[in-house]
Amino acid sequence: MVSGDGNPGPIPSRHAQLGEFLRARRAKLQPGDVGLAPYGDPARRRTPGLRREEVAELSGVGLTWYTWLEQGRDVAASAQVIDALARTLRLDPDQHSHLRFLAGLAAPYDRTDDADRKRLQRLVDASMPNPAVIYAADFDYLVWNSAYTRVRHDPMELPPRQRNLLWMMFTDPDNRDRMPRWEFAARAVLSQLREAMGRRPGDPALATLVADLSEASPEFRRWWSEYPIRRFRPSTIVVEHAEVGVIELELFQLRPVENPCLLMVVQVPTGEIAAARMATLLAGARHSPNVTNSGTV
Repeated sequence: MVSGDGNPGPIPSRHAQLGEFLRARRAKLQPGDVGLAPYGDPARRRTPGLRREEVAELSGVGLTWYTWLEQGRDVAASAQVIDALARTLRLDPDQHSHLRFLAGLAAPYDRTDDADRKRLQRLVDASMPNPAVIYAADFDYLVWNSAYTRVRHDPMELPPRQRNLLWMMFTDPDNRDRMPRWEFAARAVLSQLREAMGRRPGDPALATLVADLSEASPEFRRWWSEYPIRRFRPSTIVVEHAEVGVIELELFQLRPVENPCLLMVVQVPTGEIAAARMATLLAGARHSPNVTNSGTV
């Protein structure tokens, strides 16, 4: 924002930007756009677009409270109310995410369709020969490449309802046997789940995951009660592979800008020995007719 003398003005607060956004979107709608019968002469309406009363009534919120929102006051807004406003104002997914951000809420959980998965599959395949996998917001496996299948494990071997990073880490005995530093890795993954729940309070998928794992895994139940919080840091995991021996892998985590709910993990050999052993595995995979090249859930 620039003042009249050409100097930058104060940056609007998040609440001020929220009010500005709501006013702008309200001004772009007419009663007929939201199912209201037009009345009077549209040219004589004093308010461009919808009235505040109309938005408040259609969204099921109080007029005074909605007015405070548009005025940029510091008032709390629940996810249910913000989502109701998004529906009333006919916001598209990008606008809906922006509204939630301005309200201090997590972005809505973007589901991936078949076209999205095919695009993500191309991304992990392009990461070859490094193992790569992409998880959904609830840590379910979405796509992975053949290097991940050979070096780590094949997610398709997990039960469909447990095709999930946390389920694999805490309930798959083969994975535990392959990881000499299993406890360190499991605690790190659990801590990331804790952080995800903080970003997405009330997410039913995450709540169900925690409840089910608490019953299935004593370690998960015990460590979850300790409330661990540790954001991802560059780290190395060790995999003891039955065919080629120890492989050390450095972990990289990335999030696609178009859908930051997703998490991509790329595992890169730490040196020439690890790279050579991984290459041996992948060479064997190319000569095996039973190896899955990549996967989608």
